[in-house]
Amino acid sequence: MSQTILSGEIPELSELWDGVPNLLLSVDLSNNNLSGELPTSVGSLTVITFLLLSNNHLSRELPSAMQNCTYLRNLVLGGNQFSGNILGWSGQTMPSLWVLRLRSNLFNRSIPSQLCSLSSLHILDLAQNNLSGSIPSCLGNLSAMASEIKLFRYESELKVLTKGREDSYRYILYVVNSLDLSNSALSGGVPEGLTNLSHLRTLNWSINHLTGKIPGKIGSLQRLETLELSRNQLSGPIPTDMASLTFLNHLILSHNNLSGRIPTGNQLQTLDDPSIHRDNPSLCGLPITAKCPGDDETLNRPGGDDQDKDEDGAEMEINWFYMSMGTGFVVGFWGVYGTLVIKELWRHAYFRLVYDIKEWLLLVI
Repeated sequence: MSQTILSGEIPELSELWDGVPNLLLSVDLSNNNLSGELPTSVGSLTVITFLLLSNNHLSRELPSAMQNCTYLRNLVLGGNQFSGNILGWSGQTMPSLWVLRLRSNLFNRSIPSQLCSLSSLHILDLAQNNLSGSIPSCLGNLSAMASEIKLFRYESELKVLTKGREDSYRYILYVVNSLDLSNSALSGGVPEGLTNLSHLRTLNWSINHLTGKIPGKIGSLQRLETLELSRNQLSGPIPTDMASLTFLNHLILSHNNLSGRIPTGNQLQTLDDPSIHRDNPSLCGLPITAKCPGDDETLNRPGGDDQDKDEDGAEMEINWFYMSMGTGFVVGFWGVYGTLVIKELWRHAYFRLVYDIKEWLLLVI
């Protein structure tokens, strides 16, 4: 019943399906004009696996009766006006949750650490809310983001923001590992435990109030394709370990307080757009124009090192040319002049030859 222009409030499920709700496995009412709150009778859907209600006008807090939905796999409620706390109890009551997408709502307060016990969760999208506080360090325990699912499984269709665009995934959603906490009011540092998520593909924590340094072992995120940390207050150098991210093709670190030389090598060589590092006044080196201390003019242009080597080689060749020319002149001069000084017979013959040439020239002229 998705995209059917349904409007009004969702009635109590007992009014729709008398005695049937507990047999429903999937409910998709997304992309409609539904309003009001989610009825408490949703808790009677005890075997439901997919609950998709995104892009409506639903509001208020989520009913605690949802704790009864213990078989839930995908909970997609983005694009509404739900408020209150994030579902902290989901860590204990929904152990099989694969996808938790609550973006573009009005959830506030902090991210509950109970979410860290969702060992099957591979998409966590809490972006565009009013969340505050620090990011739980235990997010590095989300083991599904540190492993690869090799067997096919269907997880419904879902749009995921990755590589700067929103793509729709259906049959391959199970291979998408994403952690999006962007556009809130989160503070504190980037947890070091984050680097445990070796199969994470998208990490977007931009537009928050994060401070501190980027973890030095960020290269451990071996499958990372998208990294967005822009518009925070991150400081310190960009870790050289970032050059180990060989799958990285979308990087945004702009509008921070990062400093030092921008690392290069491997995949980073292809990320040469200066806007990636915009508004980090203390950064230097390619691909931006600011030079690092000790750099000369040629260090900041492509092929500068090779050009220096060519110029040095040319200068050395010129020096050898002049040295060999001088040596040849000395040897040639003394080879002739010294012989004339030592050999009297050769000396007379030489001067006689010069005299004869002079007389011939006078006769011709």
